[in-house]
Amino acid sequence: MVKLVRDIFRAGGAVVSICHGPWVLAEADIVRGKRVTCVGAIKTDLINAGARYVDSEVVVDGNLITSRTPPDLPAMMRAMLAFLDRRG
Repeated sequence: MVKLVRDIFRAGGAVVSICHGPWVLAEADIVRGKRVTCVGAIKTDLINAGARYVDSEVVVDGNLITSRTPPDLPAMMRAMLAFLDRRG
């Protein structure tokens, strides 16, 4: 899964993650220098992996889209659809 996420990210595909999912992004080493959000419990892990943490319902940084928790799903889905719409 880690390799799949890394490969999709490097190819410019949408990588969308919520809650504890950004742990996989950190393991894939794709958060370094990127703006991300996540559930508060793993905030420090993402910062230690080089991410720039933002406490927001959704954060879009290029092809990386992250959200905090299930109540943020509507905003995350809007961001994902907007990304896909731009890609045509």
